[in-house]
This record gives sequence, C-alpha cells and structure tokens, in this order.
Amino acid sequence: MKLSVIIVNYNVKFYVEQCLVALQRAIEGIDADVYVVDNHSRDGSVDFLTKRFRDVNIISCNHNLGFARANNIAIRQSESEYVLLLNPDTIVGEQVIKTALDFMDSHPNAGAAGLRMLKANGENAMESRRGLPTPMTSFYKMCGLCARYPKSRRFGRYYMSYLSWDEPVNIDIVSGAFCLLRREAINDVGLLDEDFFMYGEDIDLSYRLLKGGYENWYLPLRILHYKGESTLKSSFRYVHVFYEAMLIFFRKHYSHLSLLLSIPIKTAIYLKASVALVQMQVKKMRKSLGFFSRHRKKEPLYIFIGQTKATDQCRQIARKKGLDALFIEGDQRHLPDGHLTNPLPEASSIYVVYDVNAYNFDTILEIFSRNPQPNVHIGTYNSKTRTVITAEDILK
Repeated sequence: MKLSVIIVNYNVKFYVEQCLVALQRAIEGIDADVYVVDNHSRDGSVDFLTKRFRDVNIISCNHNLGFARANNIAIRQSESEYVLLLNPDTIVGEQVIKTALDFMDSHPNAGAAGLRMLKANGENAMESRRGLPTPMTSFYKMCGLCARYPKSRRFGRYYMSYLSWDEPVNIDIVSGAFCLLRREAINDVGLLDEDFFMYGEDIDLSYRLLKGGYENWYLPLRILHYKGESTLKSSFRYVHVFYEAMLIFFRKHYSHLSLLLSIPIKTAIYLKASVALVQMQVKKMRKSLGFFSRHRKKEPLYIFIGQTKATDQCRQIARKKGLDALFIEGDQRHLPDGHLTNPLPEASSIYVVYDVNAYNFDTILEIFSRNPQPNVHIGTYNSKTRTVITAEDILK
C-alpha cells in the first residue's frame, strides 16, 4: 500500500463528505486506503458517512479521544509507505497528492511535507510555513514583532514569511491540517504525542522529526483549509486547550531553561490566554445586552456558477432559504476564469459557489488564489449530494 489517508471527525459530517469527494478524485490511480476516525460525534456522522462511502474505513470511538490519539489509532491499523493526516475542513485538488508523493519519493530524507493552504477567500494562510516556536520566536510572535516585521529572518521566524510561496523549501513545522508523513520516519521518532488533546501535536512531531535527522518541507501545492470548522473557537474550552498545548510543548522541550527565562515565557502564555478569555466574555456580554443590534449583519450575496442542472437545483435552494442570489451557467471549458471573467457586484460579503462537477477543485482554488478579495469567499455545490458548503453555512 502506497498511502493511507486519515481524517478525524467531530460533528462535521458535511465537511467530511466534501473532503472525501475531493479526496476520491485526488487518490485516483494511487494504491491508497482512507480512514475516518469519528471522535464520538453526536450529529449522526457514523451512519451518514457509512452509507455514502462504502470503501472508507470508519472507526467509531466511544469517547472524544482528541486529535492525536484518534490519528494514532488509524496509523497503527494502516500498513502504507506514507501516511497523510488530513483535516475534515479541507479541499484537496485533483493533482495535489500525486505530486506530493512524487516529491517525497525523490527526497528520501524528507520526513514530512505540508502544502500551501488557502483561506476561504483564496489568501495564503500563514500557518502553511512555520518555524520552531523557540522561547524567543514565541516571544516575538506574542509581542507583535512577528506581525510588524514579517520579512525579518529574526522577528518573522514564527511564520517563516520571508520564504517564497512558489518554491519547495525546508521548514520547521508542518501543519496537521495536511501532513504527509513517511512511515519509516514516524516508526523512527514515534507517533503523535497523546498528551496533546488538540493543537500542538503537529509542532511536537515536526520537532521530533528534525531532531531525528529528517527534513520537513513546504510544497507550493494548493489546498483549501476552512480553518476551524471542526472546533468552536469562541468557547472557553478552545482557549484552555490551545494555550495548554503551548505549555505542554514548552515543558517537554524547554524544561532545561533557567527560571529567569522560563518564568517570563510561562507568564506570557497565561497572560495571553487570560486576555483572550476576557475579550471573549466581553464580546458575549455586549451581544447579550444588545450593543450590536444597531449594526445588524447584512445578508451575503450568493453567486452560483455551474451547469444547467446544478444552477436549477441551486435556484430551488436559494428560494427555500431566501438567499440574495445570481446564477451563471458555465463550466471549466467555456468559462475558465469563473467569477473573474467580469467584475463582481457591490456587496459587503459574497459567496461564489462553484458546481464541483463543472469545475475541478484544482481549478476552483487556482481561480480564487489568483485574485483574493477579503469579502469574496469560496463555496461549493455538488449536485449528487445537493449541498451548498461555505465556511459559514451548510445549505440543502
């Protein structure tokens, strides 16, 4: 077996469905198997996915085991040369995995590879390339010097933003959203550390790969990462788990540092977590007291692009949901530039929804990355599932 793809799901069955549809195209012709590890979802994910994807190995956990442990369960069951850890809120282009595997085959010292992740509006996600979060690198990030001097090799090390987006390059940390691993390497350095419930396990594994003599690579291949559809980032639990992961990593790899250095770093982490919690509570309080009522959020404009069958089905969804919508018939051959063909209407927020049977995923991502706009976001529609998916909504 060449490749095993592992997806951990928690209450995001429609995003997993979309992820698997794209993945099936991407692994066509590859000797591969796919695992979905369900972390005790309560939205009927297991039955939903089992009925739709007969060839996928679905593991149903009795408890929420966390990201690291769930992945390890499937890694131990698989027997492939490479393992791909893939987030459920991602879309992988048709040629991405083949090209990444070719790169790994030709670079035998590569332990892991990550890709060019796009945000929902087509912008490059900074998390695509990251440096090792040493105490000083973390300090520069938390105090704002990283954002102030992104091209500095000293201050901008956290996101390695001085590197080219368009060429393969060595990096320190590979994101767990798309982490292609060589089996030999993880057999050597060990699996994901299960002390990390969620967040930080990719940083820890990447660091252990580097210490084990392997290389970590960034490849300029596009995927979409909605970033966080499987987590509730406005919750107390998110803040607690995120900053606890930072402390676990710090204790594990930098416990040897003197108190003069360790105490300020730990204090900064606790302070950052406390500030985040306070800001969250203030925002909730203001909303509950009606401070936002005068600034009601405007409804977005939906632009549906696809074949006649798909646009007709989307018209029905738009009517049923009361959407402000436009419909354009076209496909990859006859409308290759998609929504960039003509200027878009004026609107505070626009979702351009592509028929995935009229456009390849690779093409959709390329179109959005060509001209990212902060108010224009990716949407997809699949006439087989009759589902519109955006970073914000699931419409059926």
